[in-house]
Amino acid sequence: MLSSLGSVGGKSAKPSFVSYVTPEEIKSEKEPSRKEKHPDLLPGEVVFCSASTVLKYTQDDLSQRGVFGALLCTNFRVSFVSDEAPTEEMVRTLFKNKLYGENDIPLSCVDNIYGDKRKLITGGLVKNKYPSKIIIHCKDLRVFQFSLSFSKEEDAKKIFQGIVHHCLEPKSLRCLFAFSYCENTSYPGSYSYCREHLRKKQTVMFDSVEDWTQDMKRTKGNCRVVSENSNFELSPKLPQYFIVPTNVSDEDLTKYQGKGLPMWCWSHHSGCALFKTASIPLVQEDNVCCRMLTAVAHNHLYSVKTEDLSDTLPTVQDILLSYNKFKQFFLIDNTTEFWMSDMKWFSSLDNCGWLDIIRQCLQKAVEVVESLEKENTNVLIMEEGGSDLCCVVSSLVQLMLDPYYRTLLGFQSLVQKEWVAGGHAFLDRSNHLHLKDKVESQSPVFLLFLECVWQLQQQHGPAFQFSETYLTVLSDSVHVPVFTTFLFNNDSHRDSLLRAESPHTQRSPLNCPTVWDWSVQFDCKAQDLFTNPLYTEKPKQDTSVRKSYRPRHLRQLSLPSSAFKTPPKKGFFKDEADNLKKILGVKRLSRWMLSPSSDSPQTSSSVREFYEAWQTKPLDYHGLLLPCLDGPSIRVWMQRYLRWIHDVQILGGGPVAMLSKVSEILGEVQELQRQLDRHGCTLTSNHKGARPRAKTAAAVIAARSSVRLSSSFPFVTSRNWSFKPAIPTSLLQSLMVTGIPGNLADREDDGGPESLV
Repeated sequence: MLSSLGSVGGKSAKPSFVSYVTPEEIKSEKEPSRKEKHPDLLPGEVVFCSASTVLKYTQDDLSQRGVFGALLCTNFRVSFVSDEAPTEEMVRTLFKNKLYGENDIPLSCVDNIYGDKRKLITGGLVKNKYPSKIIIHCKDLRVFQFSLSFSKEEDAKKIFQGIVHHCLEPKSLRCLFAFSYCENTSYPGSYSYCREHLRKKQTVMFDSVEDWTQDMKRTKGNCRVVSENSNFELSPKLPQYFIVPTNVSDEDLTKYQGKGLPMWCWSHHSGCALFKTASIPLVQEDNVCCRMLTAVAHNHLYSVKTEDLSDTLPTVQDILLSYNKFKQFFLIDNTTEFWMSDMKWFSSLDNCGWLDIIRQCLQKAVEVVESLEKENTNVLIMEEGGSDLCCVVSSLVQLMLDPYYRTLLGFQSLVQKEWVAGGHAFLDRSNHLHLKDKVESQSPVFLLFLECVWQLQQQHGPAFQFSETYLTVLSDSVHVPVFTTFLFNNDSHRDSLLRAESPHTQRSPLNCPTVWDWSVQFDCKAQDLFTNPLYTEKPKQDTSVRKSYRPRHLRQLSLPSSAFKTPPKKGFFKDEADNLKKILGVKRLSRWMLSPSSDSPQTSSSVREFYEAWQTKPLDYHGLLLPCLDGPSIRVWMQRYLRWIHDVQILGGGPVAMLSKVSEILGEVQELQRQLDRHGCTLTSNHKGARPRAKTAAAVIAARSSVRLSSSFPFVTSRNWSFKPAIPTSLLQSLMVTGIPGNLADREDDGGPESLV
């Protein structure tokens, strides 16, 4: 025996020990009375299949360590329930979503599923097969790895096939969890409860004539509200209610059935306005365009600029292709893989083109702002469908010009107006149903808009009432199949399905929540994190009932610089109108439709001059805001893309540390103010700056233990931190190859662990 163990020159002895006890039998002996665990199910949620003794791997390294638990698939989510008892800190998690937890994946949030050797799984390849390991990539950039090797074969096969079927197979819209959830959830009141509840919170839903009229009056627009499509008789693709120029007649509405209608977006204080429309077929160009363009020109000073976004911005397919390349750098199976890719990480991100598309959208919005603000001319933007890039550009223009839309409620109203009521095809662009004929329609257009908003917010933080966390949560909510906001393509689609799914036809339609009712997902303390503590409120003395949303600032006090000068005598505008009609009758309309390309030197220099002139004036956070478009100014949205990669987080630092400290200071100031009020003292409120707010949840945690905060807060609050080398792995290897004086392993460290943070 001893000679065989220590033989020299011969073949090594093979292991002779064979275990006849499976891991699940060992666990069953240790826990004979353990019952199968389930998550807290939501109303209408049903468990389809489950498997116990599933190993969920950690993301720390390649050691394949993990936690055992049960893996379940319901009609709402894929859920992993750990066998380990939750710690007290996990139970008291501040930013806890009421709908799903950190180990839950909504079915609509599943992006791709991989099997052994990272083989991509598709719906038709799972019959009677299952891999020993599955990797799930989520649309919110989380990565889950599960081992089915320790589960019973029948359970492993069922859970794998169930997950693939419910996450990747084509399905009907009525199979989404929202319908089951709404049928089993009772809100107080009738169908109108959600809308009335949001109206009390001043979120404008733009589902009534009053909402549109109020918004037009707020901006002092001079157009008319159309209600002829309240039953979608004009066109199912148009909103129930919308605004058009006054010169668009009822005959135009019925004759063209909504095709090519210039729809009002926003009015500038000078009188000009922003309109958007769908591109008009060439057959109808001369008839429709001439009438509609003339109607827009009549809105103000008989001047109009047009911009076909289909010619100057990337297509929705280009946007999808670029984003698919971009997101791969953040879908990390393990941190070792991440550290090995550091050498060309930044250059690879730039080569994807995603950041450049963000820059192009912001630049196009600045061009439109220049036409409205500097030239005081009407602008008509268009594209093929009128509900993708038009929504992006029109929303950005309003954010730059109107401070009302930089408040939290104003921003929600803006999304509701331009995207939901504006007919953005959320269902097709997200492809929640995994329909093969909709694959080419899929594109993250709304995420592109949120990216642009984040760029503006980072450059002009005090101008925005909502926080970065709010934008991140909003981007996640798109893939939660509960809210009607993101489940339909337009108003007609939403109305017909909700009415058809009503349990009793004599009752009102299904009562489904919108994403703006944040109490469905978060409690009040968590919602405190949606507010930016650095937000600068407008001083009280400058506010009024009607003018609070449209303040005048120094840059707006100049006379209009349009081509039309002040009329020297009465009847001037009438003469100019006659001249315009003659010009439109003689020249081909296509010449009027042309606009200079964004890449042309003239346009670039004009935008540069406009931005530099704006920079020379005092910055007014309640006035015009323009983004810096230089290369380094367009940054990566770190909180959204890197929040799940633990090794890149800054322990006890990052933007969250600053915001938490500011929140803490503001809370102390308000406490002092309350003490002064109790002693009969009053503080004057005629100072500029941020009004003190109550202590936010972030400040409370920071006061207790700021060490546990990281730059990924509030999505990751604490963990066992592992330190990586100060020099990234791949760079360190290259330095070792090229040769460095002395051995790095033998050299003394320059500092302790503090030098690694």
